[in-house]
Amino acid sequence: MASTLDAQGDGAGVLLPRTERGRQKADRRAAILSAAATLFAERGYAGVTIEDLGAAVGVSGPAVYRHFPGKAAVLAAILQGASQALLDGAERVLEESPDAASTLRSLIRFHVAFALSDADVIVVQDRELEQLDRGARHEVRSLQRRYVEHWVDTLSRLRPDRAETELRFRAHAAFGLLNSTPHSARIPGRRPADGTIRGILEEMAWASLMS
Repeated sequence: MASTLDAQGDGAGVLLPRTERGRQKADRRAAILSAAATLFAERGYAGVTIEDLGAAVGVSGPAVYRHFPGKAAVLAAILQGASQALLDGAERVLEESPDAASTLRSLIRFHVAFALSDADVIVVQDRELEQLDRGARHEVRSLQRRYVEHWVDTLSRLRPDRAETELRFRAHAAFGLLNSTPHSARIPGRRPADGTIRGILEEMAWASLMS
């Protein structure tokens, strides 16, 4: 699964020209976002400076301003990009799956892949969402709500006997389970192989949603 940090081309939804210079700029922006996610997860947003971000990708701190107006814009691009990529992925699943059961299994597989490949982004989302300004925070939450509704709509087709409030609760509980992976993965000596983790998470998520 491609990283959500470069899912929008330049990390902010802006389509850059298909020139060598445009590609280099897009690559540098993606590198800054990836490094920032790692640093924010390790040190916290407040513990990272623009100079730290530049050093992580081999440029000076001021050079980061060629791509982002400030550290807050980097955080916004990480969280908005991740939320948009999740929503886009869910919508692709809905288009390609033939029935509700296949849709749910594909949604679970998709979210597990995200949790395993973008663990730092999940940590940053959990800890730093409130650091965003009101507009960026609203955008992230709006994208997330739309993502959740795709899960709830799918569940409602499979479990028409259950109230929507229960199905929404089950969806959020499943996200909590899947998104706990970054935290457990950081416990030394406790992480099984990725293939084993993937199967365990998919099985547990299906059981929590359909029991």
